[in-house]
Amino acid sequence: MRAKVNQNISLGDYQDVWVLAEQREGEIASVTIELIGEGRKLADHLGRDLVVVLNGYQMEREAERLLHYGADRVIYAESPLLKHFSTDGYVKVFADLIRERKPEIVLVGATSLGRDIGPRLAARLGTGLTADCTKLEIDEEDSKLLMTRPAFGGNLMATIVCPKNRPQMSTVRPGVMEKAVYQEEISGEMERIAPELEEKDIRTHLEMIIPDEKKKINLTDAKIVVSGGRGLKTADGFALVRELADTVGGVVGSSRACVEAGWIDASHQVGQTGTTVRPDLYIACGISGAIQHLAGMSESKYIVAINKDPKAPIFEECDYGIVGDLRKVLPAMIEEIKSKKTFELR
Repeated sequence: MRAKVNQNISLGDYQDVWVLAEQREGEIASVTIELIGEGRKLADHLGRDLVVVLNGYQMEREAERLLHYGADRVIYAESPLLKHFSTDGYVKVFADLIRERKPEIVLVGATSLGRDIGPRLAARLGTGLTADCTKLEIDEEDSKLLMTRPAFGGNLMATIVCPKNRPQMSTVRPGVMEKAVYQEEISGEMERIAPELEEKDIRTHLEMIIPDEKKKINLTDAKIVVSGGRGLKTADGFALVRELADTVGGVVGSSRACVEAGWIDASHQVGQTGTTVRPDLYIACGISGAIQHLAGMSESKYIVAINKDPKAPIFEECDYGIVGDLRKVLPAMIEEIKSKKTFELR
C-alpha cells in the first residue's frame, strides 16, 4: 500500500528537532541518549529547540532525567495504556503530537521498537523515512537534513533528502552517535500531557512478559570488545576469545561469518548487519576487515588487530597490529595480562 503524500504543506510551519524516546519497563534506552546528543547538534545548527517525547506511565523521574542531557523540552505523555509498548498506542500518540506541533526533524532509534513504529509513523504522516542512518548533517545551502546510510551491502554510502514533505524522519543505528553528556544543571522544561488514547485504539493485549533466560550481551555499552572472525577456524576458537575478554573485563563480539557458520549466537555480531559499537578498545582476532564489519566498529577509540595475513585490510584501520597465529598470540597475551594482575585503559 502506497502512503498518501501531503502535497499542501508549508515547510515554514515546521520547527524544532524531535527525539522519540524509547523506554523498556520504565527505563530509558541508551539509544535515546545517543539521539539526544546528535539532535542537540542539529538543533543548534538550525537555531531550533531540541524536544524529547516520552511515552510511559509513572516515569516522572526518568522524564526529568532527560533534561539533564541537554533537551530544551521534554514532552511526557503519560497513560496506563503506555506503560508497556504497543505499536498502535505509541504510533497514535506520536502521530497526534507531530500533527499538532509540527517538528521539522524527527529521530527514532533503529531498534526493534523504532523499526516497528518509524515506517508506520511516516506512512500516517505522509512523509519519507530514511532507515538505519549512520550520519546526519544539515545542508549549508538550504538547511535540509542530509541522511546518510549504507547501501548495496555496505559497498556504497547513500545520502538521502526529503525536500518536499515534513517532518524529515530517520531511524539511527544504536552505537553510531556519541551519547549526550549528563549535566547537573538544567535549563529546559518538562511538559506533562494526558494523550487521547483509549483501549479500543490498541488492537493487541499484553498477556505476560517472559524474560529471556539467555545472558544478555550488551555490546553497545561495552568499554572493551574482543571479537573473533573466520581466522579462528572453528567454534572452539572462541574459547580463547572469551578467555581474553574475561581477562580484560570485556565482552565477546563476532564477525558475520562466524555467526552464519553457527559458531556463536547472532547477539554477538558486530557490523553493518549486526551491532554498531564504539568501545574504548576493540580487539579483532582473525578478522580480515571487510567493509561491512568495519562499518560497525571503526569508531572505536583504539583498535588492535591480530591476523596472520599481513595484507589483511584490518591492518589499514587498526592502531596496533599483530601479525601471527592466533593460537599462539592470544595465550601469550592472556598470560602477560594476568601476570600484571590488573588491566587498565589509559
